[in-house]
Amino acid sequence: MKLGRALRGLARSAIDVSDGLLADLGHIAHASGVAAELRWEDIPRARAIRECRNAALAKECLLAGGDDYELVFTAPRSKRARIAALGVSRIGAIVAGRPGVRVRDAGGRAVPVSRTGFDHFA
Repeated sequence: MKLGRALRGLARSAIDVSDGLLADLGHIAHASGVAAELRWEDIPRARAIRECRNAALAKECLLAGGDDYELVFTAPRSKRARIAALGVSRIGAIVAGRPGVRVRDAGGRAVPVSRTGFDHFA
């Protein structure tokens, strides 16, 4: 809640990551009519994810796992310095393209995704 209040006047949109990072950021992207691109290497990993021996499971948990109750948000470039001072991680950007979320590795290649998160209507 403290971060949410600190983002007032800085963020353009925000959502808690309760259904999975890709699913919840996808809600923002689709509602706003924008594309979001995440940088695989920049997504913070909890210790359990870092130590998981099953790479596919770790990837799915990181991108589609829920109940993290972290915030994912968008903000204008002009606010980057103030946001960085809050100690949050910048994991991507809003880019040109069809509304949705994609993940890219350090070389710019698409990271394949099998699941985006929990779907309340499936």
